[in-house]
Amino acid sequence: MDLEFSSLKDLYLRVEPALNAKKTELDRIGLSYIDKKDIWEYLVEAKWKQGKDLMLSDIVDDILNTDNNLIDKYFKEKNTSLDDNNN
Repeated sequence: MDLEFSSLKDLYLRVEPALNAKKTELDRIGLSYIDKKDIWEYLVEAKWKQGKDLMLSDIVDDILNTDNNLIDKYFKEKNTSLDDNNN
């Protein structure tokens, strides 16, 4: 069964349960300042940017198994650059 999504928003909604699980994991280890959208943005920009014909199972696997430290690093770098741009 091939699933196609008309937008990133549709895909986001489909994988939101996996994002919720990852968010719970991050909360448990003290990274509660990272939210679902940060996880999503990291994966879209860092992992899936060059991806074509990604399988839904691979996307869910990436969400659940991406190194928490990489997400944290991305979040901190993104917010540092935003702070620098605002000053």
